[in-house]
Parts: sequence; structure tokens; C-alpha cells
Amino acid sequence: MLIGEYEHSIDAKGRLIMPAKLKEDIGEKFVITKGLDGCLFVYSQKEWQVFEEKLRTFPLTNKDARALMRFFLAGATECEIDKQGRFLISGNLREFAGLEKEVVIIGVLNKIEIWSKDKWQKYSEAENMEADEIAEKMSNLGI
Repeated sequence: MLIGEYEHSIDAKGRLIMPAKLKEDIGEKFVITKGLDGCLFVYSQKEWQVFEEKLRTFPLTNKDARALMRFFLAGATECEIDKQGRFLISGNLREFAGLEKEVVIIGVLNKIEIWSKDKWQKYSEAENMEADEIAEKMSNLGI
């Protein structure tokens, strides 16, 4: 299970260190793609296959389904961790997520999310303000 929050910096070449605790579960090779809420999603190869299979069930005749598939697949890149524990984030994905220097890497059950530090702080502050509302919604879901 992928959990935790880690702050790191991207180097000038666009490389980022994978936190050791997350590296265990994500593996040496993984897929990184555009995510929701302005972050990037990182999937282990096994979880990417599960995600890909879900996308395959979408009807091609549905315009929204096609758009969603394009969103996730067009920028997807297979990455590999180098000997220093780093991986390269492509320029288009860095631009999409607004990643410049400081980033936050979080484990979210079956995937990792990579956020610009500023976006993560703003998102976290907004979520903390709405904690009671979130708790109520979770209650409605039986959690």
C-alpha cells in the first residue's frame, strides 16, 4: 500500500528522487501520466495494467470516454529508476502539473501523486477547511 507524504526537489534535467518507502511498492519501472486536480499519477506496472483494462471497457462511441482515454494515455510515459534513485519526468508532464523545483510526492493506496509544492499546500488548506463536509460525505459512503 502506498502511503505518506514526501517533499523533494526536481533537478535541472527534470529528475526526481523516488522516496525509498514508495520505491518498494512502485517498483523499478512504472508509468507516470497526467492526473486529476493538477497533479501527476504514478502507477506500478501491475496497477497500470489494471487501470488500462478499465479504460478498455469504455465505449468508443462515447465522446467523454474517448476524451478521458486520451487525457490519461497521450502523455503516459514508462519510467525507470536510475542507480541514484531518480527518474525523469518528461517536460510536457512537468508543465501540465506546474512542477518547477519543489514537489510533494504522496502515496494514495494504489498510486503515487506528484504535486507542485504550492498546489499541494493550496489543495491541503482547502481540504482542511472542508474537513467536516468530507467527513459527512464519507459517512454517506459507509466509511
